[in-house]
Amino acid sequence: MKRILIADDKATSRELLRTVLERQGYAVTEAADGEEALQKALAEPPDLILLDLQMPRRSGYEVLVELRKDPRHAEVPIIAITASVMQGDREKALAAGFTGYMAKPVALVHLREEVQRLLLLKDLETAGENG
Repeated sequence: MKRILIADDKATSRELLRTVLERQGYAVTEAADGEEALQKALAEPPDLILLDLQMPRRSGYEVLVELRKDPRHAEVPIIAITASVMQGDREKALAAGFTGYMAKPVALVHLREEVQRLLLLKDLETAGENG
């Protein structure tokens, strides 16, 4: 079972994302701030991370930088999630090392498709390295 970490300081956002992803058959872990997200990801690397950009203790960008330093997280798909969407934000997030970018409120159909697509890509890349 694929494991997904949802990091968002808003409990209602985490609950919605968790419900959708658990219905898709994923095991979901939650973090309420950037520091908690970092600790949980380092303790048990997930298969994919949904990371809010604006959180207490550490921003999504700060968490991303720390995770990408760890070889176990170099290839983990990390999707930036944000409520404050300005022109150029998507490009900035992708250039920083995020795998994907979603504006809040997240379109649930898009969420399901993007998570499935990124996990499939990761599996194909891993199979290619091992095959």
